[in-house]
Amino acid sequence: MKNIMLRIEGTQRNIGGEESTIELTTEGKLYKKENATYLVYEESEISGMEGCTTTVKVIQDQVSMRRFGTANSEIIFQKGKKYVTHYNTPYGIFDMEVLTRKITCNMTDADKGDIYIEYNISLEGLVESHNKLSIRIM
Repeated sequence: MKNIMLRIEGTQRNIGGEESTIELTTEGKLYKKENATYLVYEESEISGMEGCTTTVKVIQDQVSMRRFGTANSEIIFQKGKKYVTHYNTPYGIFDMEVLTRKITCNMTDADKGDIYIEYNISLEGLVESHNKLSIRIM
């Protein structure tokens, strides 16, 4: 396991066009197992997920993100595919659909790189948003 720095930026635009962005720079760990690269980091108050550990798994053109702690969830991002999951929060469990529009993963042999994902989320069919997630491994 290797210590790394991560710069994470998430942008969310709701159906009304309102946009919000969260930026986080944090320490994390990187390790490789079989044909996958894993990034593990602790969420903070900034992300609204304080008390959660996030694991990002990268396999070629597929990225999965798993959170454990105060909110538990798993999302799989793969271009053109819809992923349906349950989103567990302190306020209850919600059905969530994620449709990945774009995904790029550029990793170097020196364990540096960028992950970029554009996706739509529908929560219980009530809340919809267009999202962008950028993770830079430094």
